[in-house]
Amino acid sequence: MPGLGSPSFRRWIGLLFLPYTGMVLSYTVIGGLLAPTVFWDRVGALALIYFLGLGVGAHALDALGSRGNKPWGELLPRRILWLVAGLSLLCAYALGAYYMIRFTPLLWPIAIAEGFFVFAYNLEWYRGKFHTDWWFALSWGALPALAGYVLQTNRISFPALCVAAAFALLSLVEIKVSRPYKELRRRACTAADEVLAERYQAILKSLSAAVILLGIGLALARWMP
Repeated sequence: MPGLGSPSFRRWIGLLFLPYTGMVLSYTVIGGLLAPTVFWDRVGALALIYFLGLGVGAHALDALGSRGNKPWGELLPRRILWLVAGLSLLCAYALGAYYMIRFTPLLWPIAIAEGFFVFAYNLEWYRGKFHTDWWFALSWGALPALAGYVLQTNRISFPALCVAAAFALLSLVEIKVSRPYKELRRRACTAADEVLAERYQAILKSLSAAVILLGIGLALARWMP
C-alpha cells in the first residue's frame, strides 16, 4: 500500500498491485512488438484492456474471493468491489470487441479464455482447481504476450509462442516468491522472518522493474527511427 494520500486512496491504489500489473502490461507490449509492423493504437488499447481487466477487475474479484474475504476485501466494501469489477470488465471487453470484430478475430479464443480465468482463478471456482501457480502463469503470463502479438497480426507464430512461454515462467517465478512473501508479512514476528521477507521483496521488485524496463526499452527501440 502506498504511503501517501488518504487511507481510502491508498487502499484503492494498493488493490491494483501496480508492480505486477505493470509486468502484465509489459507482456502485452512486448508481444505486440514481435510483429513485423506495429500498430501503436493496438499496443495502447491492449495495455488499457489488461489494466482494466487485470489491474482493476481481476484484483477486485480476488479481494472478494470465494473462501471468505481476502485481505483487501476486509478493507473495501464488497458491494463496491463487485460494481468496480463488473464495470471494469465490461469496459475491457467492449474495447476488445471493437478490435476483434474489425481486425483480429483470432483474438476471440484468448479473450474467452482470459474471461474464464478472471473468474475461475480469482473466485476459486471448482474448489480452487484453477487457483494454482501454473494456471496463473498461463493466464497472466503467456496469454497476455500472445494476445499482444495476435492483436497486431491476427496469427500465431513459433517465436511468439516461445516469448509467451518465457513470460509464463517469469510469472511462475513471481507467484512462487509472492506467496511465501505474503505469508511472512502476515506473521513476521522474528528477525529471521523480517530478513527473509526483505529478500523476497527485493526479488519481486527487481523482477517487476526488469520486465517493465524491458518493455519500455523495446517500445522505444521500435518507436524511434
